[in-house]
Amino acid sequence: MKFSEMTQDSWAELQLYLDTCLIPYTALTGKQSPVEATEALERLRDFLDMVEIPFKGRIMTYPAFHYACPDMSMALNTLSEQLKSSGFKYVVIMSSDGELEQTQVTSADLVLSRSVLIREVGEEGISRLVGEKIRVLWKR
Repeated sequence: MKFSEMTQDSWAELQLYLDTCLIPYTALTGKQSPVEATEALERLRDFLDMVEIPFKGRIMTYPAFHYACPDMSMALNTLSEQLKSSGFKYVVIMSSDGELEQTQVTSADLVLSRSVLIREVGEEGISRLVGEKIRVLWKR
């Protein structure tokens, strides 16, 4: 579910079920052409679908961080802490092109970087691995 689909009344009603906040991170540098920026957003959309579709009803997708900056890990840590204090039990950060590691964003419960996962399991194994990582997160 996207944050923009939520009303105040529905949030109060669904907050118990929507316990996981998903933060998309595009990792644009500003050097991309409009075509390259569009392609990056499409890759991120496809990567997010691996979580948003199978886990619909438990995941709330918040607005994306689009641009990389030197203090990105600090910004994502602060955001994760604030989202947890607002009621989310879990915060997941997903990036298709960004090179984020869990050790950089310790306040997030899970960091999924498509480029890192491709090196680990190849393109074909990403969807299965992402699903497994989400389920393991919820079992903690």
